[in-house]
Amino acid sequence: MARPCRAGATKKERAVANLNDLIRNIPDFPIPGIQFKDITTLISNGPAFAQVVDTLAERYAPLNIDAVVGIESRGFIFSAPLAYRLGVGLVPVRKHGKLPAATHRVEYELEYGSNKLEIHRDAFPTGARVVVIDDLLATGGTVAAACELVQMAGGRVEEVAFIIELEFLKGRDKLTRYPVYSMLQY
Repeated sequence: MARPCRAGATKKERAVANLNDLIRNIPDFPIPGIQFKDITTLISNGPAFAQVVDTLAERYAPLNIDAVVGIESRGFIFSAPLAYRLGVGLVPVRKHGKLPAATHRVEYELEYGSNKLEIHRDAFPTGARVVVIDDLLATGGTVAAACELVQMAGGRVEEVAFIIELEFLKGRDKLTRYPVYSMLQY
């Protein structure tokens, strides 16, 4: 269950807490026993989608970010408008074989198997300050791999951000080297 809005919360915090109402739960997807958090109901609501992007833009505008890194595929939904709002480039982290130029590659373990992610070797200049965006933090393996790729490409992860965090899966434990921000916690 989503964490309720605390007493004395600001107007913005109350508004963000209301985003919980737009996250649809899909039981037994993609496999039995999983309670899938569906963001399509949030992103199909224009004001709510704008609220999410605005909240992220307000958070990262003062940090002078050089690039936004979006993780395939749902991370692209939020990283593209955020990069646009910040006036910086979008750097995609994609599954193996999807990027056309020379890449760095990381293989990482999933709950049931492994996967490979890639980033272009020339994604940004050495020392570039980036924020890494994905829709959901679960076990942390995918985003930890993406952060490793950012460092291989010469970037510096200023923060990793998520719309949803499944706290019971303890994904933050794999991200202790980076500040983590999540809008909604379950």
